[in-house]
Amino acid sequence: MKAIINGRVLIDGQFTQGQALLFKERIVGLSGIVPEGVERIDANGGVVAPGLIDVHCHGFGGREAGETNAQELAAMSCQLVSHGVTAWLPTVSCQKWEQYPWAFGQIREAMRLTAAPGFRGARILGIHAEGPYLSPLKHGAQNPADILPPDWARFAPLMDCVRLVTVAPEAESALALIYRLAGAGVTVSIGHTSATYAQAVAGIEAGATHATHLFNAMPEMLHREPGAAGALLTDGRVYCELIADGFHVHPALLTLAARLKGDKLVLITDSIRFTGLPDGEYTLGGQSATVRGVECRLADGTIAGSTLTLDRAVQNGVALGGMTPAQALAAASVYAAASIGETKRGALRPGMEADIVVFNAELCPVRTFVGGAEVWRA
Repeated sequence: MKAIINGRVLIDGQFTQGQALLFKERIVGLSGIVPEGVERIDANGGVVAPGLIDVHCHGFGGREAGETNAQELAAMSCQLVSHGVTAWLPTVSCQKWEQYPWAFGQIREAMRLTAAPGFRGARILGIHAEGPYLSPLKHGAQNPADILPPDWARFAPLMDCVRLVTVAPEAESALALIYRLAGAGVTVSIGHTSATYAQAVAGIEAGATHATHLFNAMPEMLHREPGAAGALLTDGRVYCELIADGFHVHPALLTLAARLKGDKLVLITDSIRFTGLPDGEYTLGGQSATVRGVECRLADGTIAGSTLTLDRAVQNGVALGGMTPAQALAAASVYAAASIGETKRGALRPGMEADIVVFNAELCPVRTFVGGAEVWRA
């Protein structure tokens, strides 16, 4: 057994001090006394939090989910732990339908690799399919030629490892698809949509409980037509993702979303393969893209994902969104897990997987544990 001492431990949205966090492969609990013979890990006054969970991550370090093999996805997992990520959903953008079986198969194999004993990286929990059931009017950087009409019969055979699916609810047959997906235990996310307020509400009533990168690839909120964003913000059943890089969403709207959604706000990265690489000119899905700091744009100026990391999203939640450190950390761990129905990790409660990150006073990760084993140290 191990004990993290001298830290502020995030439990149920609040910091607890003066107690050690005991764990093996799973969380044992808090204790004011460290038993004899237990390995002591000094947090040096820092923050002890659940491992971060990124439910919307396309790529990192030159690799992209949907285009790379299982071994490369596992290599991404080993990189992500340096940013405090202990679990994630490889997110597959729209692509030619014939490519999906291969892409999903690689993620399925990567799940097996990252779950193996001794693996020193983040666990892959399943697939986020960001398409192909999107609005052609709000395709963003995705290829509109690869967008398809909602079709349960076509998608169902591929669903065994899918945890999250983005759907535009205004499309014909979309509500029926949402209903079937939700009934099968898949979390449905409203996104890349031109839906009106009423159409978004209909999607929620059909079973959608999640929003893909709130505000982005959605109609603007107007005083007489609040659109999809208005419905998603105000419905207490819906978890809302948000890209907190200060570029995709104005800090004032990050603050607004944090206040309105509370424990239903989920910080994500929407990171693409250029994350962790130098600024420059790259290729994305056959299109040229330019990376300058937090901005990644296609040649026509379209925003093409982000280069955000999840630890930086937490830091920005505090610096730009007025969130407390406890709120920002929970939005990237506790609430992220809850948004996809993950019950084995995402909190430091007894019996949960011992996925733990120690942060310093600036909320920079310094040590990462997955399943009780230290997998990274600054």
